[in-house]
Amino acid sequence: MFWYSWIELLLGVALVALVLHDVFQSVVVPRWSSRRFRIAPHLLEMMWLMWRRIGSTREYGDAREDFLGMFAPLALMMSLVAWVVLLILGYALCFWALREQTHPHLKSFGEAFYMAGTTLLTIGYGDYTSSGGAARVVSLAAGASGLAIFALVISFLFTLYGAVEARETRVLMLDARAGSPPSGVALLQAYAELDLLSTLPSFFEEWERWSAGILQSHIAYPILPFFRSSHERESWIAALGAVLDAATLLMTTIKSGPNCSDQPLGAAKLMVRMGTHTLIDLGHYFGLRFEEATKRHPHPGIERSEWEQARRQLQKAGFILREDEDAWRDFVRFRAPYAPYLNELAKHFAAPPTQWIGDRSTLSVYHRAPTQAGQAKTVTTPSALSVD
Repeated sequence: MFWYSWIELLLGVALVALVLHDVFQSVVVPRWSSRRFRIAPHLLEMMWLMWRRIGSTREYGDAREDFLGMFAPLALMMSLVAWVVLLILGYALCFWALREQTHPHLKSFGEAFYMAGTTLLTIGYGDYTSSGGAARVVSLAAGASGLAIFALVISFLFTLYGAVEARETRVLMLDARAGSPPSGVALLQAYAELDLLSTLPSFFEEWERWSAGILQSHIAYPILPFFRSSHERESWIAALGAVLDAATLLMTTIKSGPNCSDQPLGAAKLMVRMGTHTLIDLGHYFGLRFEEATKRHPHPGIERSEWEQARRQLQKAGFILREDEDAWRDFVRFRAPYAPYLNELAKHFAAPPTQWIGDRSTLSVYHRAPTQAGQAKTVTTPSALSVD
């Protein structure tokens, strides 16, 4: 072998190792892993920025959601294609470096790429074979890599869609409780109307477990946040935000519910802690950091007028409320840590806007939770809400 053949061989081995490392970290390792020396995370981010920009030119509605909803499955397939193409390229470099050990001898890099492709995909035409020891090792490695990567990706699909189904089942269940898109205020109103306030602790416990599952699965497999809900005005981000807002309002603004004593706040506090932890860790993974800004200038992410309007809605539903100043101070203290992450993640994933979450500049209407008669009341945007 000439000296430049050794360089080609080393480059090929390095490229194969890089791809196999990325596949291992993306598919096999069920936890957060560094983006260094990775392909899939950077490919996913570049594709999403382009896809989101195109999607932002469409009006909110079915067409926009259908377009954005295609991204995650398409990105998954593109990752597989990228892995396969790069593996073929890496093995082609190896075969080209060992061209004297093939039969017949490879005359061009194109023939080496063809030989690597047929070997990796286990097609086995037999028009090019390995005749030397090193080339045979490369052939065995290429065939094993091809079988392994397709088997792993197929099993990975079952894991992903199982996680999406588990996530979306609870999101859909929230529709009847908090409206579409969901709202923390509407959630508390619905529970008051349906006389279910005594079940709120168990409700928050269930959503605490759901939030923990979101944190584990969505950081372990970063493509999961890009899978969208099957309904137009719903998203996992808005669902988490609505439950967090309901728990925060219960802790800070509400003194007691209709026909009941002081609310048990333990489950609500645990939900806020877990939900805040989930949003902060997901935000860190996607490059968002607001801790220092939040400490210096805590802001709940909404205007006080919006909060006061929510107070009037809750009071109309029969809740007994705390004094304005104390309640607002505590509301800011509890919502400020998670509000910027909630809003920025909603914008990053182009989630449909809701009452207090995401880009609300284009929000025209949101729906309250269905009443007992099964009819949904349509209410204008928070800036134009009327509680009279």
